[in-house]
Amino acid sequence: MIQSIKKYKQQFGAKVTPELQKKYAQSKHWDGKKFENLEETDMDFSLGEMPGFIKKQFTGRDLRSPKKPIPILDFDKNVFETTDKKPKFIWFGHAVLLLQINGKNLLIDPMFGENAAPIAPFPIKRFSENTLDIIDKLPKIDAILMTHDHYDHLDYDSILKIKSKVNTYFTSLGTGRHLEKWGIPANQITELDWWDVLEFEGITITCTPSRHFAGRGITDRAKSFWCGWAFKTESHSVLWSGDGGYGAHFKEIGQKLGAFDWAFLECGQYNELWHLIHMYPEEAIQAGFDVGAKVGIPFHWGGFPLALHVWKEPIERFVAEANKKDFPFFVPQLGELIQMGEEPSNNEWYKGLE
Repeated sequence: MIQSIKKYKQQFGAKVTPELQKKYAQSKHWDGKKFENLEETDMDFSLGEMPGFIKKQFTGRDLRSPKKPIPILDFDKNVFETTDKKPKFIWFGHAVLLLQINGKNLLIDPMFGENAAPIAPFPIKRFSENTLDIIDKLPKIDAILMTHDHYDHLDYDSILKIKSKVNTYFTSLGTGRHLEKWGIPANQITELDWWDVLEFEGITITCTPSRHFAGRGITDRAKSFWCGWAFKTESHSVLWSGDGGYGAHFKEIGQKLGAFDWAFLECGQYNELWHLIHMYPEEAIQAGFDVGAKVGIPFHWGGFPLALHVWKEPIERFVAEANKKDFPFFVPQLGELIQMGEEPSNNEWYKGLE
């Protein structure tokens, strides 16, 4: 019982201190109390909307998750490490990506846990099973990159399990404090603001803007930052959009950094009540055009029922819009090894799942 209470408290991560607020105040995106988006972004429900939303939470629940767990293809470390050195990736569902670029293994938002709401009275269970065990099979990780500190992206159990495989972390401003509380040495963590650039093992990494929010409790909302990531080498370029609503920042990213060989585009967990912080699938396609994506790959679906839509709706709408607008894309299976230049032509694996 005592251990359970201790773990529950650890889930919240670290509090914001006056010293940390002084650090955050160096960002032009800090208004003195919190981080701000580039565009006005209202995320609050009105009292009049709450009864209808609560009612919807308890209706149609069986359609928001697959009837059977979504399988994840087995990870083969030898195959991953012996294929040629073109960029490659494995998507494990929702927002977990293992990306190899320039021969270096980068892991984005390694939330392998089974519950996206560990502090809530009711769990939000993952669509796949035994995902924490995947960490044991992973190769050495050259760097972990964190977009923000929401529970479906930053997971206490996953960090504890994976920290022996990595000694370099790149995070959005404010996210590093949680890692430090969970035992990651401060000298292993680099926090970045939007448009900060660093060179890492022959890869130029840029922290890109997104339109979202962050926080792990009721008192720290927007007291850590949110972002996407762009990766550039002499030969290749990859964009990870991060979570967020559609906005002018996509065109700015395209103008400054595009075009991208691959653009991973957020697609899922949207709702009209929080439309400004999660794109509709049709907007994800437009974002792909904005950033100059040669190929778009949808993520933020296939993992958790965080919104009210049917679980397959995001990918179905994404595919329909991509076909309508003649936007090049593909849909990887969970756990599938994808190598640049050898992208799969079959994008319909999910259709056989209920």
